[in-house]
Amino acid sequence: MSDSKHRIAIVGTGGIANAHAGAVRACADRADLVAAVDVDVDRANAFATKWDIPAVYPGLSDLLAAGQVDLVHLCTPPSSHVPLAAECLAANVDVLTEKPPTLSLDELDALLDAERASSAQVVCVFQHRFGSGAVRLRELAANGVLGRPLVALCNTVWYRDDEYFAMPWRGTFEVEGGGPTMGHGIHQFDLLLSVLGPWEKVTAIAARQARPTKTEDVSMALVTFENGAVASVVNSLVSPRQTSQLRFDYENATIELEHLYGYKNENWTVTPGPSQEAVASAWADGLPEVASGHSAQLSAVLDALAAGEPAPVPLAEARNTLELAAAIYASAFTDEPVRRGDLTRGSDYAQRMGGPGAPWS
Repeated sequence: MSDSKHRIAIVGTGGIANAHAGAVRACADRADLVAAVDVDVDRANAFATKWDIPAVYPGLSDLLAAGQVDLVHLCTPPSSHVPLAAECLAANVDVLTEKPPTLSLDELDALLDAERASSAQVVCVFQHRFGSGAVRLRELAANGVLGRPLVALCNTVWYRDDEYFAMPWRGTFEVEGGGPTMGHGIHQFDLLLSVLGPWEKVTAIAARQARPTKTEDVSMALVTFENGAVASVVNSLVSPRQTSQLRFDYENATIELEHLYGYKNENWTVTPGPSQEAVASAWADGLPEVASGHSAQLSAVLDALAAGEPAPVPLAEARNTLELAAAIYASAFTDEPVRRGDLTRGSDYAQRMGGPGAPWS
């Protein structure tokens, strides 16, 4: 790392790269965006001009050979995450990768092996963990203000039309890793898991209701947790009124979040239980206004890197989230409940989210 600022490069300059560039700009006192990388050099040049980036490279190898980068943001299609991240690790360069970090549990475990052989680390983008409301919820849960977690609801009910699936890498297990379970709802149930901790068992269904996709366009799961909580998780791309909802029923309060692609404090609702008015005060007391998003996570990552600590969310922690996605598919396609740890390395649903294939394929 340079003496004053982290030198950041963005690899893949499609739509989501703009969120990453905006996050770097928001952290301009601690980070510089020094390079853009894309196999489409014209697109990379246009992106570099838009964000005032001094260098453009046609490939990751060219960037790493130049040796002027501390942190690479991977904004490429999901199937490229593992080889690109592994190349960064071999060069001892830290990685912040878009979701999903890998297309399968086996790929994630292989990347963990590569990480152990490197001085660098891979961090996964799960930006909804970092808004001030989520941080406060975890604080109150940890210090016992809320009591025991009992019931939770997690709904990512969005709408994507047929045209959305016309892009070749969408709607396949081989390139995207799955449908809304992997590509859309994963953000919401990652936040659910960050609050409730390790899951224990899942029973699920998945269906292709309306879209021209080889994956599901709807999945529904019932999940139990080690702490005794139970939750339902719904992921949909066929829902005209789009919303993202989380609800946590604790002994002492109900905490709710409703938004679409990102939230602020105003999107949270706190309903104290009888004689539990102190919960509302504890929630509001000194609550900062930090919206969920890439800027909030990048700020936390830079804090950790400056302190020489593991950055959030590390691969090992993201594994809990990816394993739940794999278990939803395994349960739905085998019509059997799946426990955490059942999907051992080399097994069908560890090798591929869709296992041997969806029932309709």
